[in-house]
Amino acid sequence: MAVGIFDSGLGGLTVLDAVAKRLPDVPLAYFGDNAHAPYGVRDADDIFQLTTAATERLFRAGCDLVILACNTASAAALRRMQESWVPSDKRVLGVFVPLIEALTERQWGDNSPPREVSVKHVALFATPATVASRAFQRELAFRAIGVDVEAQACGGVVDAIEEGDMILAEALVRSHVDALRRKMPSPDAAVLGCTHYPLMDKVFQDALGPEVKVFSQANLVAESLADYLRRHPAMIGPGQESMFLTTGKPRQVSDRATQFLRRRIEFQAA
Repeated sequence: MAVGIFDSGLGGLTVLDAVAKRLPDVPLAYFGDNAHAPYGVRDADDIFQLTTAATERLFRAGCDLVILACNTASAAALRRMQESWVPSDKRVLGVFVPLIEALTERQWGDNSPPREVSVKHVALFATPATVASRAFQRELAFRAIGVDVEAQACGGVVDAIEEGDMILAEALVRSHVDALRRKMPSPDAAVLGCTHYPLMDKVFQDALGPEVKVFSQANLVAESLADYLRRHPAMIGPGQESMFLTTGKPRQVSDRATQFLRRRIEFQAA
């Protein structure tokens, strides 16, 4: 009955924490590819190979459903995986879907033509690879018209968070918000398009100002997953226990994960 959650590093723990609170009876297997993080500076083929290898490991752990709690993997690899790689009895889902559902106020299954929505100017903060993919803009355009998206590649933020240097991470966030403001002075909403960024959501909100609505992914993904499993209960896999897997150094990753979630997390070698 396990569900898998994958991220290139520790950022996906924000999603895992929200899912664990929303679905406390579902075992969660987490895979952090810490040895190869960050993904945001890699090319699409490299991201695809790393993501499929991690997903296959989660399948072996008894997960029939895997959430790519990594915007870069969702942007650069998910569609290719779904079209040519995912076995027919498995599912791999990304984190864009719940975010765009919230932003456009329409369900993913709503295939009616794109329409105007209340939000007109959106600031997207994401990794360089996610920005380059334009996946967010593409998915948004299927559902909404008249929305201006200005993307800001937030180089260095993931690295700083992974290293536990939150002072540097805050300085970088404020610098990237300033850069975005020079291109889009008055956004209506901001999308934190990386699962590491909820760890800095208060900094983003403070830098953007109270008039900007900030969309963060963790709780949106958790609620969307709960709804998906209600509709597709057969996708809960046969795995019986929660686990934390990493390609990095387990003790080091465990210590940083414990700092992030403020509860003891023990990783094992993948």
